[in-house]
Amino acid sequence: MPSAPLTIIVPTLNAAETLPATFDALLEGVWEGLVREVLVTDGGSDDSTFKLVEAVGAEWISGASGRGAQLKRGVAAACTPWVLLLHADTVLQPGWTEAVRQAMTDRNFAYHFRLDFDAKGLMPLIVAGWANLRARIFGLPYGDQALLIHCDLLDQVGGMPDLPLMEDVALARALKGRLRQLPVLATTSADKFERQGWILRGAGNLTLLMRYFAGADPTRLAQSYRKT
Repeated sequence: MPSAPLTIIVPTLNAAETLPATFDALLEGVWEGLVREVLVTDGGSDDSTFKLVEAVGAEWISGASGRGAQLKRGVAAACTPWVLLLHADTVLQPGWTEAVRQAMTDRNFAYHFRLDFDAKGLMPLIVAGWANLRARIFGLPYGDQALLIHCDLLDQVGGMPDLPLMEDVALARALKGRLRQLPVLATTSADKFERQGWILRGAGNLTLLMRYFAGADPTRLAQSYRKT
């Protein structure tokens, strides 16, 4: 395997509060010679996100907001055979590089992590458990579980969907039967769940998913999501 075969792509929008922990976890990949570059693809931040990115030496790509479009720009700029799509509020568990190296021996599959929340209690366990079950049984991981994929496979399934919301679901559906779960946690922020309530937030996410499956316009779904 060639040295440093991986690009990390992180979409951001006013992510200064969560990015430091995300970046800290990625240092392991740099030290292990796995990560060649970190591309931060921004959608119009007006906080200190740029200063943080500049401080760690990551590459900055700016453009219109919308996670699908931002990820698409990042994939287009990547100079490695593999990319890891990672949310700006998600922290990979120590030891993640070994699991990723092993996964990279088979480019015919895409890989996601096991979801965890940065919160304690029964509800975080239940919601994360359901998400991991959904990903394993139905092949529907969300973006906060991250996605490792070879660029050739991404091209084969039509590339990164340019959607303002549900881009992760659209890509997972395109990869049906070709997704595997890595035995490593990706710990994501529980902020929205804790502010809105775990049951209410979970029900809202499920409603958006069902509307998308029923053919709703992703642009309207994104507008509904931003209001929550």
